[in-house]
Amino acid sequence: MSAPSRLWQQLNERIGYQESSGRLSDFTTTARVLPLSLIAVVIGVVAAYVAMALLKLIYFFTQLFFFQRLSFQPISPAGNHLGDWTLVVPVLGGIIVGLMGRFGSERIRGHGIPEAIEVILFKHAKVEPRVAVLKPVSSAIAIGSGGPFGAEGPIIMTGGAFGSLIAQFFHLTDSERRTLLVAGSAAGMAGIFATPVAAVLLAVELLLFEWKPRSLVPVALASATSAATRRYLLGVGPLFSGPEHGAQFSAQTLLACLAMGLAAGLFAMFLSICIYAVEDAFEHLPLHRMWWPALGGITVGVGGLIFPPALGVGYENIGELLQGRATLHLIVGILLVKTTIWLFSLGSGNSGGILAPILMMGGALGAAGSFLFVREGMAFWALVTMAATLAGALGTPLTAIIFALELTHEINLLLPLLIAATMAHLVTVLLMRRSIVTEKVSRRGLHLSREYGVDPLEVVFIRDVMRTNIVALPSSATPETLAKSVNVDHVRRGQWLYPVVQGDGSLSGVVTRSELHEFIQGSRPGMGAAQTLEEIIHNKPQAVVAYPDDSLRAVAYRMAESGLSRFPVVERRSGQRAGRGSRGTDAGTPRLLGMVALTDLLKARVAYLEAERKRERVLPFRLFPLRDTAPKAG
Repeated sequence: MSAPSRLWQQLNERIGYQESSGRLSDFTTTARVLPLSLIAVVIGVVAAYVAMALLKLIYFFTQLFFFQRLSFQPISPAGNHLGDWTLVVPVLGGIIVGLMGRFGSERIRGHGIPEAIEVILFKHAKVEPRVAVLKPVSSAIAIGSGGPFGAEGPIIMTGGAFGSLIAQFFHLTDSERRTLLVAGSAAGMAGIFATPVAAVLLAVELLLFEWKPRSLVPVALASATSAATRRYLLGVGPLFSGPEHGAQFSAQTLLACLAMGLAAGLFAMFLSICIYAVEDAFEHLPLHRMWWPALGGITVGVGGLIFPPALGVGYENIGELLQGRATLHLIVGILLVKTTIWLFSLGSGNSGGILAPILMMGGALGAAGSFLFVREGMAFWALVTMAATLAGALGTPLTAIIFALELTHEINLLLPLLIAATMAHLVTVLLMRRSIVTEKVSRRGLHLSREYGVDPLEVVFIRDVMRTNIVALPSSATPETLAKSVNVDHVRRGQWLYPVVQGDGSLSGVVTRSELHEFIQGSRPGMGAAQTLEEIIHNKPQAVVAYPDDSLRAVAYRMAESGLSRFPVVERRSGQRAGRGSRGTDAGTPRLLGMVALTDLLKARVAYLEAERKRERVLPFRLFPLRDTAPKAG
């Protein structure tokens, strides 16, 4: 056994981790979350250094490609003096990324979030070690050669890859590996943007697909650790600054937030439609996909010649928008040139993130809207529409709101952000089947649902659905007594499972319909004429049972684990562990109450569908109260 595995076992023994006792509680989280959290803290530190390394790589390749210098100092490709040679640089970067994709790993293509989702949900949270190296390098080359991407998508995939690699050294379940993978992704995002809370919300809304303490706690600790480590590596934040905004907003401003949220939602839908239209166009090219990023690089090069600020990440452009100093030339250039080259470069399969470009394009849309709604100013509308566009594009309204707040520390804008982001989210939910990230997952033949709700099987109990009109057999019965008292036709076509009880009604065990038929007919091997049901039960495995206070979900899991589809329902004895049966020989043997089958579990689903579809008026509406007009006696 490896050292990490031995350490994991020792931690579990010290904590005293045990299986669920069957008692109901608000949460199903166990003490196993503690060692997971310890590992997540380590992942948070590693992810902060990985985030710093990715940014340094982007600066290095930007210096190399556009300024022919070996340096790790931050610089924008917009200030290059290459002239017409600017057209060549993105093509060269695309060729390198294409070669890395073909001979390295196809996982480096795209912006990283769909790939992370696929690994989390469908690949047992196992990331290949080479992806942890090739993804950040390919993204740094793509962005450093002028690619109009952000660093957040690559770091989400890269941080997740390191989280998965660390998790694979321990003896973990798929769910636990998934938690640590997402912890690495959230920690990476917190390390890039200094937005630990938004990183956790992104993990919940887009990566974990659950809201449970068992996963939330490790992810939050990893994100917080990364943000705390980042302050010593890259600074504290906020990443962007702008003018201070008041907390009082007129009704006209809030109504305008609704309008801009609507516009942002439509714009997000436009981006999603266009990106996959471009991707489909590349699919029809008679060229190997290795060459697609180079073709996309031609568009980037042309766009860089026309509008140099469109090259690279463009954090300085976002800063201009949020400070309210953007010129009309910058706004139009972002909306036309930046959007175009981003669509073609990402659609070609190049490697880079989408959060920073969406923030920039959404901010430019808001800046354009400030010429229509002049009351609050450009900086206000840039931030509000930036968050709304992100909410519409990713389908993550809470993440978008907190992300905007943590990027700028403008807490006074919480109400406008909530209105605009919610409106944009509503638009895309109603008009789009999937978001810009989940559409790619769907195109790979996979499906996921992003709605969270209480499982109907969790809130309905066995006592609500169990059958009490059943046939139970006495343990002392012989073939002769059963042949006289039991209808043979009923045995052939009746219950599938028969409980065997003692005289006081306590459960001894169960026999199947075929076993009972063989017993009555005397055709069971080794069966003597005087043999009783009690003797048959004694030679069978212990019966798996259900309890009236079990939730349907617990019993569904028990059925899946045991491979059985029918359980007798018995009283729960004090200290009785869920799912355990009894021989019926002890004084405390539980009394039989009924039976539950797999089909009974569907009753909760039926009730749920009825609640969703049945419409009724509970309180009738009347304009005037009805008076008693009956004639009075006498």
